[in-house]
Amino acid sequence: MESLKDNKKVRELRNELVSIYKSNLKDATFRELVSKNKISEEVGALYNSGLEDSTRELKNCHECKGIYECKNKVVGHYLYPHVFDKVIDFVYVPCKFKKDQDRLIELKNTASKELLNARFINIDVKDKNRVKLIRWIKKFYDDYAIYKDMKGLYLHGTFGSGKSYLIYALLNELNINKKVDFEALYFPDLLKNLKEDWDSYGEKMERYASVPILLLDDIGAEQVSEWGRDEVLGTILQKRMNNHLTTFFTSNLSIEELEIMLSSTKSSLDKVKARRIIERVKQLTEDMELITDNKRV
Repeated sequence: MESLKDNKKVRELRNELVSIYKSNLKDATFRELVSKNKISEEVGALYNSGLEDSTRELKNCHECKGIYECKNKVVGHYLYPHVFDKVIDFVYVPCKFKKDQDRLIELKNTASKELLNARFINIDVKDKNRVKLIRWIKKFYDDYAIYKDMKGLYLHGTFGSGKSYLIYALLNELNINKKVDFEALYFPDLLKNLKEDWDSYGEKMERYASVPILLLDDIGAEQVSEWGRDEVLGTILQKRMNNHLTTFFTSNLSIEELEIMLSSTKSSLDKVKARRIIERVKQLTEDMELITDNKRV
């Protein structure tokens, strides 16, 4: 008799799971996920909860404009089912924005030696899209004096257009020929390194805030956090602005796009603080765009 009761409970539980599963199938994203992976009703009912989580994260991805506004449990990833017969294994798959970010980091690591050796003589002067920028760089080099109040550049544009190389070439020439001290930092790594080495946090921040010329390379490629935006970037820029120190930025984002990116954090949409950062950027730089062929291909 007890066995019959147990069997009845199992059937009731199974029927309840199937009922929930069928209800979830009314959702287009859920239904497409099941169909694409050829998940049977029997298996889908058993893994209903995981499929719901996967559906929710896929919807988040569909509405997402960049890794900086990721709403999923693991930033830059979405939960996805891998089906093996009657078993489903849910794994985190990197989204297109995370793949782009990882590819950029890999390219940056590969290109680091080239950037350190960048010089004016190696700049491609045949590209007509670079003429305005090259003229600006040459004038800056000719006019630069260490105590002169000179604005840097917010240089943005297409991926692989050589933005970083051109600024590095300028800074290397100033350092070699005019003994100008500078610091060039890949911004996502800057935030990572500060978090990992709290003992030298104050010393590093003071260096970045006071070095005669600072380049923040690839700003906008980082995962947004209130700490990174307000405590790190905001503090550095405010001190540099107060002391009239030259600052350069490179980015794949326009200033307007950077403001949107900086206003999006996991906890809030903070437009006021983002606007404050952007105003500092505008005080420190001239805005210039570089649209040209990918030099890394």
